Amino acid sequence: MYNKTLAQQAEALRKGEISSVELTRLYLDRIERLDGGLNAFITVDAEGALAQAAAADQRLASGDAPALCGVPIAHKDIFCTQGLRTSCASKMLDRFIAPYDATVVSRLHDAGVVVLGKTNMDEFAMGSSNETSWYGPVKNPWDTERVPGGSSGGSAAAVAARLCAAATGTDTGGSIRQPAALCGLTGLKPSYGRVSRYGMIAFASSLDQAGPMTRCAEDAALLLQAMAGFDPKDSTCAEEPVPDYCAGLNDDLRGLKIGLPREFFAEGLDAEVAASIEQAVTEFKRLGAELVDIQLPHNALSVPAYYVVAPAECSSNLARFDGVRFGHRCENPKDLEDLYKRSRQEGFGTEVKRRILIGTYALSAGYYDAYYLKAQQIRQLIANDFTEAFRQVDLILAPTTPETTFKLGEKTDDPVTMYLSDIYTIAVNLAGLPALSIPVAPVKGLPVGMQLIGRYFGEARLLNAAHRYQQATDWHLQAPSGI
Repeated sequence: MYNKTLAQQAEALRKGEISSVELTRLYLDRIERLDGGLNAFITVDAEGALAQAAAADQRLASGDAPALCGVPIAHKDIFCTQGLRTSCASKMLDRFIAPYDATVVSRLHDAGVVVLGKTNMDEFAMGSSNETSWYGPVKNPWDTERVPGGSSGGSAAAVAARLCAAATGTDTGGSIRQPAALCGLTGLKPSYGRVSRYGMIAFASSLDQAGPMTRCAEDAALLLQAMAGFDPKDSTCAEEPVPDYCAGLNDDLRGLKIGLPREFFAEGLDAEVAASIEQAVTEFKRLGAELVDIQLPHNALSVPAYYVVAPAECSSNLARFDGVRFGHRCENPKDLEDLYKRSRQEGFGTEVKRRILIGTYALSAGYYDAYYLKAQQIRQLIANDFTEAFRQVDLILAPTTPETTFKLGEKTDDPVTMYLSDIYTIAVNLAGLPALSIPVAPVKGLPVGMQLIGRYFGEARLLNAAHRYQQATDWHLQAPSGI
């Protein structure tokens, strides 16, 4: 049953082929048996999950249960969950018990899902390999000597290893799509404002967006349906109607124009990864889509612009963690200044400190115009490139990452090289657009991801294209050996 998709499990639950309690116990047993070698979970709530499953079985028996009722999922440990630890994989919040649910959590709860626990991640979502977690690195189920990607690496590893049916993630510069690509999953970053950020601990407020991490596009559509929609608690959440994401999954792709940005297929892309993407392009042609060469001339500036904007916003958002109200507090401070300094020094890891320092410098008097303002101007140029491209095409197709997953520890001593892992994903966040990564032909037994980028609030079209591709291929059904 654990090899079935979320949609298939939901159908089996509705038909009474398995109970939610049985399915939840199956996953809890797998977590106990397999997660020691993966470190995908920070917190497992077995008692709470079984209680939710029992309640789900009652709703299913009544005949009026929602579509996702009884399906076990996991939440990235950046979403506040009432009564459970919400740590952001940081010593700073190791003992923080959230007093309320994030909107994403509450909406999925209303949809009937069972929450198995909270998944590991890069500390405060800052990282591309899930090696900055205070609880230790997550390992990729396809090769445990390699990284799962980040920052949503725990969610990606958990879904890939069949430790849950699906999981939530967050994407600030590629943190859903990049780990989805490296773990052979479907990962969707919705349009900025499509999903509420209330209760999602902020890294960079103008970039962060929650989304689903699943086995296939159909599952992503089901989860997004429950997650999306206006939330008056979040001032950045758009008052935009939510379409039926499942209704158009099977629409024909004939006449669909897909753009291929030349900049994404140039130097820096691994040749074997490029060949895998080309196979997928051929499949889209066979399905009736028209492929068009396009240009995104300012994409090369996305990484430097992002690593000014994101650290600047991180510096502001993380200022609240000072040892006074909540979070880690140093012992026996001499005075208030000592309390601030030592609490933050002890509570934050190296990468978080690095980004706070970069962001504070970029925002400081005399440097704001030279760095932060200039980065925002570049951000607008990048957004303009996409606007121009979408005058010619309906979707944009590109690699998700320049290479397959790399070895644990391979890039930890070179932050710039690590940052370049997100070179194909960052521009989408700067522009606020939706994008989705799906598996294509693997390279040397390791997963490869292909990225589809859509117009603002164009998630339905993305999911349709991905679903039709997955109907014609089986890469999304492949699983790591030994799981």
